[in-house]
Amino acid sequence: MADRAASFPDELSLLATQVEARVAALFESEITRWAAVDSALVEPLVALRDLVLAGGKRLRPAFCGAAHLGAGGALDDPVLVDAGAALELLHTFALVHDDVMDGSVTRRGMAAVHTRFERVHDHEALAGERRRFGEGLAILVGDFAVVYADVLLRSTPASGSALWDELRLELCVGQSLDLVGAARRSTDLDFAARIAQFKSAKYTVERPLHLGAALRGALDTLRAPLSAVGLPLGSAFQLRDDILGVFGDAELTGKPVGDDLREGKPTLLVALAAAQADADERRLLDRIGSPDLDELDVKSLQELFVTTGALRRVEHRIDDLVGEALAAVEAAPIGADARALLARLATYVAWRDH
Repeated sequence: MADRAASFPDELSLLATQVEARVAALFESEITRWAAVDSALVEPLVALRDLVLAGGKRLRPAFCGAAHLGAGGALDDPVLVDAGAALELLHTFALVHDDVMDGSVTRRGMAAVHTRFERVHDHEALAGERRRFGEGLAILVGDFAVVYADVLLRSTPASGSALWDELRLELCVGQSLDLVGAARRSTDLDFAARIAQFKSAKYTVERPLHLGAALRGALDTLRAPLSAVGLPLGSAFQLRDDILGVFGDAELTGKPVGDDLREGKPTLLVALAAAQADADERRLLDRIGSPDLDELDVKSLQELFVTTGALRRVEHRIDDLVGEALAAVEAAPIGADARALLARLATYVAWRDH
């Protein structure tokens, strides 16, 4: 079993700082630019800037950077920093739209963007429906994010541009499957695995690794070896996310514990519990997807995931996936420094607490 005490690599923390500085500089310029057109344009851009810089693990730039290093690049390459900033903005686009779709009220310990603008509507006593105003502006904030991400990717080679298109499509595929699965209250194991692959495995790990290689013109050589790392590790990342959504500390995750249960997320954890549940337990599982689940309901579901063995099986699955990813890291034709970074990232993302 891998060492679960691995910390986020210091070298990649420096890259994260550069990415944040790039994002801050972009919005300083853009807020000034559009304020000159109309002051009403300031608040959406400020909301976007605030959310991007409010925290987050910067994992996608980290994986991009590790692959870039493995392909012979440098972690302070401006093209890499731009790509990392683009990945963060694309991630923010997904978060903002996800919060609208799920009706989440908080994100990263602060008000979700649509909630923020609902409060603006109330405070300024604006006309029209507060919910439509809040959600409409949140959708536009997400649109701003994805457009700025594209702007930052202008310096990417042609192979990277094609990859970026595929990454964005796969992100939408994952979100679509997640939304449909929740509406259908799916407990199908294969469907849960498919969501994990497209919602996280590709978008969080595999494609950022590919993008880092593409920035160095090494995608053809490294595509398959990096997929061998990224797909199992990305699935492990999503499984840990699923566990944190049910058992995590809200002060660390930035979202209320049990939100995934209230939203009816079709996770492997739920599917495994459903496969082992008796009639009474099945009735409790049928409560998943109800927005009025209270703390007692969440606690009862937590206990059910333990007693059915679902939590234990998901943890074992994470162990297996990380082992597969670490073996692929050792076999990858990249430098020793990059292999060490990827190994530390693998254990960090699989056993993180937020």
